[in-house]
Order: sequence, then structure tokens, then C-alpha cells
Amino acid sequence: MRTVSGLTGCVSWATMLENVSLPFEHGGHLMHARFLGKDPDSQEGQSPTLFATDRTDRKTYIVRGWIVTDPVALAEVGDNPPGEAVVEIPADVLRFAEEVR
Repeated sequence: MRTVSGLTGCVSWATMLENVSLPFEHGGHLMHARFLGKDPDSQEGQSPTLFATDRTDRKTYIVRGWIVTDPVALAEVGDNPPGEAVVEIPADVLRFAEEVR
């Protein structure tokens, strides 16, 4: 079984698949991402960025942000399930989600 080493140790691929995008992993359609906006203070080609998905079962977003490595912040948000990541984004990026409604 393949494993992935990350910031929090090794995780098997089977465990990671428990928390991936369900429609694709369970025979659904490929999910498309539509660019909504990025942090206006970021340099060209850098994060954070917000995308809307075309899922039909529920409204979802994809966010690209800075990986949180601060031990105090990680302790306060609690255990991170396999296949998920804790990222930080500026509040300005969230306004793009509001514009979509």
C-alpha cells in the first residue's frame, strides 16, 4: 500500500480517499473549478485563490491558501482528518463567494 508523507506524518492512500471529493471517487462526473478571485494583495501567480465548483449535490468551493504550520493555531483547530488540510486565507478572498450567491 502506498503512503504519503506530509506535515503530520504518513497516511495510506486508502485513508486519504475517505475524505476526497465524493462524486468523482464514487463514479460521479469530474468536478470543474471556476475562478472567482484571488487576494488583491498577492503577487502575480500566487495564492490565496477561490474557485467555485459545478457540483450538483451541494454548493462547494475550492480554496488555495497558505498551509498553516503554527503549532498554537493547529492545536486550537484540533485534529486534522486524513485527506484534509488547514489553510489560511485573507478575509478579502471570501467576498468572492458572496458575489456568487
